Amino acid sequence: MHKYSISVAAVFAATLGMVGTAVAADALPKVTMMVGGIDKQIYLEYQLAQSLDLFKKYGVDMQLSTETAGGVGAEDAVVSGQVDMAGAWYVHTIDFQQKGKDVINIVQLAVAPGERIMCATGSNIKTPADWKGKTVGVTDIGSGTDDLVSYVSSHAGLTPSDYSKVGAGAGQTMIAALKFNKAACGITSQPTVNAIEKLKVGYSAIDLSTGAGVQKWLGGDYPAAGVLVRADWLKTHQKEAQGVVNALVATLAWMKTHSPADVANVMPKDFVSNQLTSKAEYVAALKADWGQFNLEGLGTMPPNGPQTVYDIQKSAGKITGKVDLASTYTNDYVIAAKKLEGLAK
Repeated sequence: MHKYSISVAAVFAATLGMVGTAVAADALPKVTMMVGGIDKQIYLEYQLAQSLDLFKKYGVDMQLSTETAGGVGAEDAVVSGQVDMAGAWYVHTIDFQQKGKDVINIVQLAVAPGERIMCATGSNIKTPADWKGKTVGVTDIGSGTDDLVSYVSSHAGLTPSDYSKVGAGAGQTMIAALKFNKAACGITSQPTVNAIEKLKVGYSAIDLSTGAGVQKWLGGDYPAAGVLVRADWLKTHQKEAQGVVNALVATLAWMKTHSPADVANVMPKDFVSNQLTSKAEYVAALKADWGQFNLEGLGTMPPNGPQTVYDIQKSAGKITGKVDLASTYTNDYVIAAKKLEGLAK
């Protein structure tokens, strides 16, 4: 249990009073959150909660923003105080602890990265061993996708000198990398995966989008998208933190009883129908990768998840000292949210 999560019970009663009460947005406390790509399916819960009006329902005026290419990352934005929260991968809590910064994951939304390693049409690559001597595209050098490529490569017996990596981003830049032979393979998520397949530029070789996929290639659940906050902010914003977690746990519960098509129907139109994907393709892709979302745990950190992430970071050479995994996350807010929703077992 993290030292700043002990007072969750103290704000629980106050939160109960907000539910079902219409509160004007300007009367609610504002919370800012930057998401690591708000239109990506791997990060859809934040916008879905907003579209369902759940942040407001649970007493928060949520101001969402998104990472942009070449801009500050969501995890760095929260550490610098640019935003209150980051919609980002759990792994950053470990990275920041290595740098002496106390960042906590307060709700776990995904149990898989939601990524696929797409390989160029005609490359005949089926396993990481097959990209020996070739180049693999990652979102950015040093990013979480970079670490994942390093990990699956090492497990296939490759050393870092056996292949090369290049930052290829997502969307059109990743498509171009595969199409024009800048990379034999590239790790990316929806809707880029769908666009690559539709254009026949590449195919899915390594599935890191489902529970079965991460068990096969990573050896356990990989907690990806969550909500990261600074410990000092959390200490003085218990009520806001609980409201955000309540909204996101309610979102996961809503997803559990609805379909990918239902999700598409309430998301912003330009998220589900654009130059990369049609609405029908968006729904099909979401259905295929539905297993990435933490619908069974409803926000609780998977028991083996932090250790799996730690092992991957260690393999990538990013663990430079002792790491206290127990202080990188807390389930306390999720437990309180489940009680509120009548979901506690």
